Amino acid sequence: MDKIRLGIIGLGNMGSGHFDNVFGSKCPSVEITAVCDIDKEKLEKAKDYPSVARFTKYTEMLDSGLVDTVLIAVPHYDHPTIAIECFKRNIHVLTEKPAGVYARQVREMNEAAEKSGVKFGIMFNQRTNPMYAKAREIVQSGQLGELKRMVWIITNWYRTQAYYNSGSWRATWNGEGGGVLLNQAPHNLDLWQWIFGMPKRVRAFCDFGKYHNIDVEDDVTIFGEYENGATAVFISTTGDACGTNRLEISGDKGKLVIEHGILKWWKLAVPEREFCFTAKEGFITPESTYEEFSAPEPEGHPEVLEAFAQAILNGTDMVAQGKEGLNSLSISNAAYLSAWTNDWAEIPTDEIMFEKYLNELRANEKCLKK
Repeated sequence: MDKIRLGIIGLGNMGSGHFDNVFGSKCPSVEITAVCDIDKEKLEKAKDYPSVARFTKYTEMLDSGLVDTVLIAVPHYDHPTIAIECFKRNIHVLTEKPAGVYARQVREMNEAAEKSGVKFGIMFNQRTNPMYAKAREIVQSGQLGELKRMVWIITNWYRTQAYYNSGSWRATWNGEGGGVLLNQAPHNLDLWQWIFGMPKRVRAFCDFGKYHNIDVEDDVTIFGEYENGATAVFISTTGDACGTNRLEISGDKGKLVIEHGILKWWKLAVPEREFCFTAKEGFITPESTYEEFSAPEPEGHPEVLEAFAQAILNGTDMVAQGKEGLNSLSISNAAYLSAWTNDWAEIPTDEIMFEKYLNELRANEKCLKK
């Protein structure tokens, strides 16, 4: 077998994009053999491809024998449900982000994947960006020394009210399960933990419907604490028209800044902690050297899909294993719980308490979009 037989479940914005990437020859190890969507009009996208079967029920597609791999691109709550049905049939799964809405369902999905033995990946396409990969290499290799601080201002996720009005499931507790933390920022939350590691607890402030007529959050500030005393600050919104994307990471041996497609690296000649207590003067700083890195930003999505196909065909590494989706979701779950309780939230969170608050919001939700 030189190609995987892929079925796409969900032909909305993301599913259609993956469809176009494959038929645009960007994923040479992938053959689309089936598509599924509950909306028959969306299935018309495949009408000019006779080799692609069309389904309105995903279980019928899974039982058709036409696919050995599925890409899930449906609303968030359904990711674990569909994935588990795939695992029962020994079908490989690549799911869109986030892995799910609440930790328990994602944990159960991960357990089902482990039991099945098939490949399970998640579409964290930002990991293919050379700048973030280089930052991870520097941090994880210890070249930045003992980590002190991460600050990420990621406010260039601007969305208009028309965006939120474009789908009934968008920006609702019942449809999406959250706002900017569940839709736009999962990539950044993943990179946060992938590069800097998982915090032990967070204190978060979420503003719900601050800039839009929506029920869920569109403005977030998270403060995270680590076992070694390091801290993280994460700021995101869909309400800043002139947004910023700036990641800064400080360590005992220097500092990294990623902004405007450039990674800047300051390397201290002497570790700061050593310099602090050995210097004979009070107003001096350690000497440092400076390096810069830049590289074209990749398309990302087709790279993740092609790498996943190669993992199935040849046993090579995928970009992101599906089980890693629990990490970024654990941060967002903790952020919500912190905001709802106006208190610190430990990681992992209290799953029962989280679901209690979420279910109350779902039961009492009022559609504010207009």
